[in-house]
Amino acid sequence: MAERFEIRLAGSGGQGLILAGIILAEAAGIYDGKFVCQTQSYGPEARGGASKADVVISDEEIDYPKSIRPDVLLAMNQKSLDLYLRDLKPDGVLLVDATLVSEIPDHHRVFAIPFTELARDRIGKAMTANIVALAALCQLTGAVSLEGLEAAVLARVPRGTAELNRAALAAGVEAARRVQEETAHLPAGGGEDET
Repeated sequence: MAERFEIRLAGSGGQGLILAGIILAEAAGIYDGKFVCQTQSYGPEARGGASKADVVISDEEIDYPKSIRPDVLLAMNQKSLDLYLRDLKPDGVLLVDATLVSEIPDHHRVFAIPFTELARDRIGKAMTANIVALAALCQLTGAVSLEGLEAAVLARVPRGTAELNRAALAAGVEAARRVQEETAHLPAGGGEDET
């Protein structure tokens, strides 16, 4: 991770991205001992409008709390991908929900994983797609430890949903590992570790 690591989580209201941003920030700050800032914005609609959360993680004190040029963009729908892709660093990591994004750009570090489909079909609750996506993001980027992420998730989710959320975390990690294995064999110009 860079000295300052910026992550943008974007999608629609109701997809749980504000909560995902809070969880990611708490995982980094409380459980991994990093400096962290989390900001959020959403459209005027309570559900269904545009929604985004930015998380800045650093080993040093953070002097500016907002994302300047994200290292990672998680786009949970086509509209948010179209809106925020231009902000992503040229060598940044792009994660898209392949269930809801139909036009996936030709980007050298793009990971298309069907987060919503996995949440719906494997977990039985589409609303856990944000947790599936967070787990995949952390597995692919190392932004926070998986142990820290699990602790932050379990501290935030409603009582009685721990096993459901553990299953969502496991599904995200498994999907990310599968993508890492598939892309490790592709010529990327930098060897087998580049994903």
